[in-house]
Amino acid sequence: MDEKYITVSKLTDYIGELFKCDLNLRHVFIKGELSNVKLYPSGHLYYTLKDEDSQIKGVMFGARYKLKKFRPKQGMKVLIEGKIEVYNKYGNYQLYADKISEDGVGDLHRRFEELKKKLNKEGLFDKSHKKKIPNFPKRIGVVTASSGAAIRDIITTIKRRWPLCEVILFPSLVQGDNAAENIVYQIKRSEKFDLDTLIVGRGGGSIEDLWSFNEEIVARAIYECNTPVISAVGHEIDYTIADFVADLRAPTPTAAAEIAVPPYEEIKNALNQLNQRANLAIDKKISENKSRLNNIVSKKIFTHPHEIYATKEMLLDSLIGRLNYSASSLIKDNQNRLELAKSSKVFKNPQELFDSQCFALDNLINRLNYSSNSLIKDNQNRLSLIRNSNVFKNSEKLFDSKNIDLNNLINRLEYSANRLIGVNENRLDLVKNSPIFRNPQKIIDKQKEQYLLQFSKLEILNPLNTLKRGYTLAKSEGKVISSSKNLKSGDELEVEFKDGNVNTKVI
Repeated sequence: MDEKYITVSKLTDYIGELFKCDLNLRHVFIKGELSNVKLYPSGHLYYTLKDEDSQIKGVMFGARYKLKKFRPKQGMKVLIEGKIEVYNKYGNYQLYADKISEDGVGDLHRRFEELKKKLNKEGLFDKSHKKKIPNFPKRIGVVTASSGAAIRDIITTIKRRWPLCEVILFPSLVQGDNAAENIVYQIKRSEKFDLDTLIVGRGGGSIEDLWSFNEEIVARAIYECNTPVISAVGHEIDYTIADFVADLRAPTPTAAAEIAVPPYEEIKNALNQLNQRANLAIDKKISENKSRLNNIVSKKIFTHPHEIYATKEMLLDSLIGRLNYSASSLIKDNQNRLELAKSSKVFKNPQELFDSQCFALDNLINRLNYSSNSLIKDNQNRLSLIRNSNVFKNSEKLFDSKNIDLNNLINRLEYSANRLIGVNENRLDLVKNSPIFRNPQKIIDKQKEQYLLQFSKLEILNPLNTLKRGYTLAKSEGKVISSSKNLKSGDELEVEFKDGNVNTKVI
C-alpha cells in the first residue's frame, strides 16, 4: 500500500516538470497591477500582480541591476515578460520576471489620487481644522479589529506608559466589503463615551487590505468626529486618506499609542524634580527672609530706640536755639526800625518839612517870575531892534506880522507861567492835606500795631515757652548744646528750667 503514496516533494517536482514542458508558460507576456512591492537588500524584487479577479505572486532576481532607472511602485500598472514556474518549497506557482515596464497607473492608485485631490480641495486636510491631542488623557477609544495585533500593541503600550488611562475598544472590520461602513459606525458610536482621544487604524497589509481606510465615507466620518483622532494604518511607508484627514498621523498602531499618552515615569520624575526645586526655592526664600528679619531686628530702632529719641531731642534743642536766636534778631531789627521811624524828621517836626516845602515852592515861583520877566524884557528889546530896523520901517506888512508873532509868544509865555504856578499850588495843597501833616500820631499808632503783631508771632515761637512745658535747655559756656558729641567727661553744664538754672557736670 505504501508504494502507492508519493511525497509532497515528488508531487511538487512532477507539477514543476509539467510547467517546464509547457512552452506557453516558458515565455509569457502578462499585464496587471503591482501590489505588495518589496525590493530587498539582496537586489531581488518580490511583488504581487493582479487584476479585478485574480492575482499571482512574482519575483525578479537581480532587479536592482535590471531596473536601474525604473522603480516599480504600489498600484502601478506594468507589462511583464517572463516565465511561470513552481516554487517547490511552498508548492505555489509564480511569475519569474525578466523585464518589467510601466503600463500606466493602477485603478486603485488612480482612485486614491482622485479622492485625495477632491477632499483636499474641499479643505478636509487643512491644518486649521486639526484638533490638539490632549497631553494627559483619561479615556482613549480604539477603532480596530478585536483580534488583531494592533489592539494588543496599543493596549500594552498605553498600560505601560500611562496606566491611569482607560482604553475602550470599538471592534470593527478593517478590510473587506463592509469594512468601511463598520468603521464609520464605530467612529460615530465612540462619540457617546466622552473620550479624550480616538485611535483609528490597523496593522500592515497590501493596498487592497488597507483600502477601507481610503474610502470617502471613512474620511468624512473622521473629519466630522468631535473627538481628536489619531490615524494609525499599516506601516510607516503606508499612507491612506484617513492619515490626511485625521488630526494626527502615526506611522504604526504602537506609535499611535505612544503619541496618545505621556510617559508615566518621565512625568513622575519631572514632578519629583519640580517638587524638589519648589522646596529648595521655598527654603531659600525662608532663609533670605530670616536674614532680612535679623538685619531689621539688629537695627538701632529696635536695639537702642532711646538713642534715636535722644538724637531727635538734641536736634529739637538745636532748632530751639536757632529759633531763639532768630526771634531775638528779628525783634531787635524791628525795634531798630521803629526807633529810626520815631527819630525821623517827619515825626519829630512835620512843620519843618512843611516850611521847607513852602520855601522850595516860593523859590521856584520867584525863579519862574524872574525867568518870565527876563524873557519878556529880552523879547521887548528884540522888538525895539526890529522896529528900528530898515525892514520894519520899509515894510508895514512885515512889522504887523512880527508884531503878531511877538504877541503870540508873550501870550504863550504868560500861559505857561500861570500853569506852572497852578500846578505847584496844587502840589502844595496836597502836601498840606496829606495824613502825615494832618495826623502824624495815626501813622505812629499804625507802626506800633504792626510791631505788636510781629512781637506776638515771635512770642508763639519763643523757646522759653517750651521750657514751661517741662523741657530744659543745656548750655556750656553760654552756648546751647545740640549734640552729645560736643561734650566730654568733666564738662560743666548750665541746665535752664522754666523757673531757674541748675549747674551740673558730665560724668
